[in-house]
Amino acid sequence: MTGPAGANEPGFRESVNLMFDRAVALMDLPPGLEQKIRVCNATYTVRFGVRLRGQVETFTGYRSVHSEHMEPVKGGIRYALAVDQQEVEALAALMTFKCALVEAPFGGSKGGLCVDPRKWDAHEMEQITRRFAYELIKRDLINPSQNVPAPDMGTSQREMAWIADQYARMNTTDINARACVTGKPLNAGGIQGRVEATGRGVQYGLREFFRHPEDMAKAGLTGSLEGKRVIVQGLGNVGYHAAHFLQVEDGAIITGVIERDGALVSETGLDVEAVRAHILETGGVKGFVGAEFVEHGAVVLEADCDILIPAALEGVINLKNASYIKAPLIIEAANGPITAAANDILVEKGCVIIPDLYANAGGVTVSYFEWVKNLSHIRFGRMQRRQEEARHQLVIDELERLSTSGGVDWKLSPGFKDKYLKGADELELVRSGLDDTMRTAYQSMREVWHSRDGVTDLRTAGFLVAIDKVAQSYTAKGL
Repeated sequence: MTGPAGANEPGFRESVNLMFDRAVALMDLPPGLEQKIRVCNATYTVRFGVRLRGQVETFTGYRSVHSEHMEPVKGGIRYALAVDQQEVEALAALMTFKCALVEAPFGGSKGGLCVDPRKWDAHEMEQITRRFAYELIKRDLINPSQNVPAPDMGTSQREMAWIADQYARMNTTDINARACVTGKPLNAGGIQGRVEATGRGVQYGLREFFRHPEDMAKAGLTGSLEGKRVIVQGLGNVGYHAAHFLQVEDGAIITGVIERDGALVSETGLDVEAVRAHILETGGVKGFVGAEFVEHGAVVLEADCDILIPAALEGVINLKNASYIKAPLIIEAANGPITAAANDILVEKGCVIIPDLYANAGGVTVSYFEWVKNLSHIRFGRMQRRQEEARHQLVIDELERLSTSGGVDWKLSPGFKDKYLKGADELELVRSGLDDTMRTAYQSMREVWHSRDGVTDLRTAGFLVAIDKVAQSYTAKGL
């Protein structure tokens, strides 16, 4: 893989700023309001010690609040050695625009801890997490009405349960304590469908794209998702669920999977479940039987396919490889996988990019549902499910009566009765709400994409929609 040197490559934060600048240049915002929306309100750095293995280990963590145009602010906490203030602030800015785009009533925030989760065992990670949570909670940087974290890279339900318990220990009379964090296990106040949410949102986003022939034409694609060749970079939680649902439910063919230790390719399609099981067992894709192994996995980003799904780290598509990308459609399941400079190259080539601020918003959308569930203290579907079934039963009873009287010769289709009678449970309601959110948000983007002068791509359209909503919130506050 050759290409231009990365000397002029914008960093992650600079990329977000460049994309913001491109959008606001097409708007008529007062200069002061434009600056207010751009800047990060506050970033808190905490350094704390934890006694581990006979000595005190010092850790550095961050919690950045980008915008409080709505509260609480919302954003994940990631655990990685590469975490720094610049990254956390860029991610917090993305969260502001992501929440605005999908109409989740939150401002944008993000957190990070410089730690390698693989270095420490579960008990040690609990000690580290609880101390980090303590440092944030006592500053109201974790609070159901002010700042609500969620899982991100390197964190999961486990860490969220520890954080929620730590908050409850420190706020023993807060009846809404469980709402201090989302992405929790079900038995700790979580919600059905949260683990799959971001990957499911990617699937719903692609489905909505393929409902619009005009949009498909811009990418040179026709038909439906069935039979489309898909390459996924990163088979973690997001990449796995996106690939699994696209393969099993939509008939897409997963022709490539890229991981840390290399990549697997198969023109006839990979078994996503088998690849995932191999990764969980061995820590990588090397040694998987039934597909070609490519040692330098990054080159598979440049392989021929219909849809490319970068679902891991930021900046994987950049000045060095953008001109070699063949996929006509890219959906950003990760945050910032395409740099601003690479974005320009790809758009110029005619590649359609479904941007991160929309594509991976399934996580925060279902987190919103979980937060509402925690505040209402009742699971979705509990009040209305059986009432729905009773009303449906009335219809079935009447249909069956008609079919056995008056000599009418017809009967219900096999399976219809069971399907129609079943009231929606929490998972079905969550998926319905997520589907509606992804459809509505995409339609708001594409309307701007197709109708506004100077808008050549969905990313700019998404930023325009989101920034306008943030501006309206600030204006309503009197700014």
